[in-house]
Amino acid sequence: MDLQWQMNQLAQNLQEAFPNSGWEQSYEFSGNDPMAMAEAQQIFEELGDLDALERMLSSVTNPSSLAEVDIERVRELLDDQSAMSLEKIAEAAQQLEDAGYIDAKEGRYELTPKAIRKIGQQALADLFRKLNTDRMGKHHLERQGIGHERDYSTKPHEFGDPFNLDIQRTVRNAIRRTGGGTPVDLLPEDFEIERTESLVRSSTVLMLDLSNSMMWTGRLLPAKKVAMALHSLITMQYPRDYIGIVGFNIVAREIEPQQLPEVSTGYMQGTNMQHAFLLSRQLLAKQTGTKQIIMVTDGEPTAHIDRSGNPYFDYPPTRETVEKTLKEVMACTRDGIRINTFMLDPEPALSRFIERITEMNGGRAFFTNRDNLGDYLLVDFVEHRRRLVSARR
Repeated sequence: MDLQWQMNQLAQNLQEAFPNSGWEQSYEFSGNDPMAMAEAQQIFEELGDLDALERMLSSVTNPSSLAEVDIERVRELLDDQSAMSLEKIAEAAQQLEDAGYIDAKEGRYELTPKAIRKIGQQALADLFRKLNTDRMGKHHLERQGIGHERDYSTKPHEFGDPFNLDIQRTVRNAIRRTGGGTPVDLLPEDFEIERTESLVRSSTVLMLDLSNSMMWTGRLLPAKKVAMALHSLITMQYPRDYIGIVGFNIVAREIEPQQLPEVSTGYMQGTNMQHAFLLSRQLLAKQTGTKQIIMVTDGEPTAHIDRSGNPYFDYPPTRETVEKTLKEVMACTRDGIRINTFMLDPEPALSRFIERITEMNGGRAFFTNRDNLGDYLLVDFVEHRRRLVSARR
């Protein structure tokens, strides 16, 4: 007992003399092999270094911080492969920053607009690579009409046409009619005007389900990939079109394209389609052209906004939630907004609910899964644009 008291006193004196030496650390050992004091001290130091390395790595918010890690010590404590992995991560972060794909802001990296475009283009290329080449197009339009892009062809002027007169052809028509001579006598039937391409504009809102089930089942990542691909498709090939993105779980919110790579469910329960339809309808009210909503979801509506303006959640869905959601569907229908739904591995209850939406709205429903979602959605969007053009011939 006297020896134990003296050891406790020694430990107390050492802690007071060296307060920053990690005295609070302790490790439990067990085994049948004896260990000398020096060997135990070396193992204790290695365990302390491992703890320090773990704390540093767990607190890293920026890949560039990995440059502060002692790579040689990591190699000693772990192995060559772990040290090499840390080096590669730090190098990759530096290369991305040098290429202009990421910016360091407030201690963390953020994607630049250049990176967002690159990711969207790559997602679009990956998804379109699966499609048949004859199903891809750029909205080729045989019919000419009023627009600002020249078609480099002409037509006789008709009443109501814009007076984009082709002088050469008009004078040539008059000379051919009169046989020549000056001055040239022009008549209305000599007038020939330049054709312009007819323009078709489409306004689209993509409603993206951000409920917990999307994350748990691994459906969120392919859905985000499709959203980025659709955004790239529209902005690159149809720059006159509009695309908005609305994410929804317990409530709905507008999502900017640059936020898509990092958007998550936030561990929020609820599938508030009613609020999402309302917000989408408000966004489309500011746009022109043919309007549509593309909804990607894996669950039936389980939330709505109550009379006080607060979100209400319940499962299974209450009658009030379903009725409020269908009321917004009717409002979209009255505004001429077509609703197309892509259901991911749908349950029977979801299928029945979506069938009610399609009956009320006249849109379409697609039963798909996370593996071929992109094929269906992008082909449908392209073909939908083709039908818009055909309808105006």
